[in-house]
Amino acid sequence: MACKKNPSVISLLFLLFTVTLSAQPIITLPRSVPEAEGVSSAGILSFLEATGKSKHEFHSFMFLRHGKVIAEGWWNPYNRDLKHTMYSVSKSFTSTAIGFAVSEKLLTVNDKVISFFPNYLPGSISGNLQELTVKHLLTMSVGQNPDPTTIIPGRDSNWIKAFLAMPIPNKPGSVFLYNSLATYMLSAIVQKVTGQKVIDYLTPRLFKPLGIQGMDWEVDPMGINTGGWGLRVKTEDMAKLGQLYLQKGSWNGKKLLPKEWTEEATTLKILQSPEASQSKRDSSDWLQGYCYQFWRSRHNSFRGDGAFGQYILVLPEQDAVIAITSETADMQGELNLVWDHLLPALKKDKLVPDKDVVLKLNRKLLSLALPLSVETATPSFVAGISGKTFQIDKNEDRIKSLSLQFAGDLCYLNVTSDTGSYKFGFSSSTWKTGETTKVGPYLLASAKARLSGLPPFKVAGHYTWTDKNTLQLTLRYIESPHRQKIICHFTENKILVDFENSINQGNRKGALKGELNN
Repeated sequence: MACKKNPSVISLLFLLFTVTLSAQPIITLPRSVPEAEGVSSAGILSFLEATGKSKHEFHSFMFLRHGKVIAEGWWNPYNRDLKHTMYSVSKSFTSTAIGFAVSEKLLTVNDKVISFFPNYLPGSISGNLQELTVKHLLTMSVGQNPDPTTIIPGRDSNWIKAFLAMPIPNKPGSVFLYNSLATYMLSAIVQKVTGQKVIDYLTPRLFKPLGIQGMDWEVDPMGINTGGWGLRVKTEDMAKLGQLYLQKGSWNGKKLLPKEWTEEATTLKILQSPEASQSKRDSSDWLQGYCYQFWRSRHNSFRGDGAFGQYILVLPEQDAVIAITSETADMQGELNLVWDHLLPALKKDKLVPDKDVVLKLNRKLLSLALPLSVETATPSFVAGISGKTFQIDKNEDRIKSLSLQFAGDLCYLNVTSDTGSYKFGFSSSTWKTGETTKVGPYLLASAKARLSGLPPFKVAGHYTWTDKNTLQLTLRYIESPHRQKIICHFTENKILVDFENSINQGNRKGALKGELNN
């Protein structure tokens, strides 16, 4: 009510919002306000309120209409300057590299896969392998079964040779099977015909023109970008790729990617489940058809998407792009929030803003944060263990010892294992940020050379005492969707440590046992 009586409060908060944005690094996408682009602030606000009540953990959100950013937010400790693991959104960037290579006449989608790798062919070439084309890789219709992604990366050092040796029981082009190694093969083909990794090939053609900087991409044991996963870019970078495709390959009046390719790459090529009933299709964004490393979605949209809820959602009929990073076990439920709240907010004409709602939306966007655990009293025995070392019994993680040091509202965990020593910081009142070389939870943890060549990982730590004997340390790998909880139970001079990874939906790993080294 006070805001209604004092319009200057609105002006002040709007100025605060503007200054906050202007204090950020230079950004290339133009900014606007929702109503000026025909979008209801109330609809965006209802979306944000619904996400807060949902079981999904959002990390970032950016909403574009008519090529302008009209709403954006990051849930603390995530922020606009952080890259985020794309998982399979990487595939849409790899497909784009193929598009550039096709436009430069370095290959065609009808080229045979075996023609690129004569030195890696199996002794006997089956008819189906002989017929396998680049287009089959693009459309996930290789014909292999099972998906080699679950087998090859953790077993072989030469993924190309292993892929070509896998049986192909189904005729290429006849059956859809999600196959991230097929995308890896596209990356390998790009490197073969250009002499450059995909990330380097895309830099002057895509990343530099769009103002995308600081990206990185995993490689396989032979130094080839993994293609189907492993790219890390910022939320705005995701939105830029979506906007490029919405604009049919044009950027700032210049044609970067042929219009024909953008249309070919984002239209239906194969159905995931042709036998699915119409009612199932109507309720699923995963049964609308697959394109060239893009998915068709409901409401005549298309998207790049990655495991645990990374999205570049393009809505051509509404001239809109939505980018999201998150962690969720229910990706359909997350997209349903978009359809339930953001889609109805899109109107044909400009709208008259409701100042109170605009103010509330701006406040909401500026205050987004993941919840912190409730702080409880620090046990009296902490002084007796602070800085002292617990020797850990033999374990599969090869952890030898750990120690905890408390100072004010900070707690530092030191872990020594066969691979090295690692120190993590945690705060009881906020998130303590830092870096580590220790690999965190990861979907492709078994892959050889996983996360190889990447810089130290950015982390944020928070701790709380859940009872008088139990310390819970929450460590977020804030350039990824995932977090790890380290739960320490103290009994006299002994410690029991549980590890709980969000990637495993809260399932705890076997506890480590240790004793205070006196």
